[in-house]
Formats: sequence, C-alpha cells, structure tokens
Amino acid sequence: MKKVILFSALVFSTFAFSQNSGGVTIIESKKTDLKSELPKEKIKSFDQSFQNFAVALKNLDKAKIKSLLSEKVNDIVTDDKIKSLSGGINFERKMEIYKNGYQTIINGETYPALQYKFADDSSAPPKDLITVIFEENGKILGVKPEYSK
Repeated sequence: MKKVILFSALVFSTFAFSQNSGGVTIIESKKTDLKSELPKEKIKSFDQSFQNFAVALKNLDKAKIKSLLSEKVNDIVTDDKIKSLSGGINFERKMEIYKNGYQTIINGETYPALQYKFADDSSAPPKDLITVIFEENGKILGVKPEYSK
C-alpha cells in the first residue's frame, strides 16, 4: 500500500510541477468531498473502467493500462510507475464503491469521481479509501489513495 501512495505522489507531483498550461493539478483537500451524485449508468461505466484498470494493473498489461488512462496523464505514466503501483496494491482485498459524485480540483475544473473502500473495512467512515477521478468519456484521470495512519 505504501507503494500506491508513493506512485500517486509521483503522479500528482508531476502535475504540480509541470510547465503545461492546460494540465491537471493535484487535489487540494486531505479528505475528498464529493458533490452531488452521478447517474447510475455513469457509475456502472466508470466502475467497469476502473475494474478493467485494476485487472490490467494486476497483470502488468501496459498497453491496456495506457488505453484506459486519460491523454492528459498518459505521457507521464512510465513503466516504472506502473510496476510500482501494481506492486503496492493488495489485489486480494475486494474493493466496492463507497461514494460517487463530482470532484473539483485545484484549477477549478470538476470531474466525475468514484470513491472505493475495501469490502472488509466495516468502520464508519472507512479507514482506507481510493478516489478515482474520470473524464466524462470514462478515461481515468487520477487515482488518489487516502489511507489512515
């Protein structure tokens, strides 16, 4: 799990220090607050996209991973980052959707997002969450793990 945090920090720090004017930046809040809810068909579509991403990550299928990522982040995701992320996720724990809605990032843009919790986490609120931000077309824009200390 520490590798997941490290990978996310590397991905989001790249956004923060990039020179591109239209890029995506890191998410500001420590705990992600999702606003309003997504339509059920969007939730199903985004969830399927993330599940495909998780399977591709588990199998280290780099071509499939790149096809599921947004063009905005595809250039900065290297093979080393993919290996690091895949080694840091416990694929034995089942994830389920905890919340859904829209996430506003630092530059003011709003994107659809799903928050996942681990099915074996019965605490309220869950101790460990993974927020996945999508573009409207279903491509993954970012993954932000939120782990309790």
